[in-house]
Amino acid sequence: MNSHFFAMLSRMKYIGRWGLMNNTKTENISEHSLQCAMFAHFLVLLHNKREGDNLNAERAALIAVYHDATEIITGDMPTPVKYYNPEIISSYKKVEKLAGEKLVSMLPEELREDYADIILAENPEDEPLKKYVKAADKLSALVKCIEEIRMGNDEFKQAKESTEKSLVDMNIPEVDEFMQVYLPSFSLTLDEQNS
Repeated sequence: MNSHFFAMLSRMKYIGRWGLMNNTKTENISEHSLQCAMFAHFLVLLHNKREGDNLNAERAALIAVYHDATEIITGDMPTPVKYYNPEIISSYKKVEKLAGEKLVSMLPEELREDYADIILAENPEDEPLKKYVKAADKLSALVKCIEEIRMGNDEFKQAKESTEKSLVDMNIPEVDEFMQVYLPSFSLTLDEQNS
């Protein structure tokens, strides 16, 4: 039996983000997911160091890698549309769940439960990690806004402001530290970063 699972996942590189925005550089969900994984891993590691906790940073990174995988089937719905009202939110969650189930069904039976845990994000043990994955997702969006503005694209100014506000409102110390220590470098040129 052949499985189309990884061939489907490889299509993440064809799903563009920020569809309603004028982009100087197109970003796909594959690029975005890698950045989210790096950020989520870092945030959880930092949390563990600062708080003496033992959350699984590698698991957070794995969840982040797959967090938008369903968009291979659904496409990337723009945030203003996805969160327009409760009915759309509820309907989109159902569509996402069906898309996740479709992806998982492409695997051999013996692996489906393992991947369902990740792709459908329904494992209660992952709850403490989800806020870091969500923060990483927003940090990645903020980085995109910063990069677009740095290239002279004012289209992303309002998105930058609202994303910054949502990150601050999350009230996560590790996110605040990331924004203070690591985020400013995204506004610099390569030469400035190397000096």
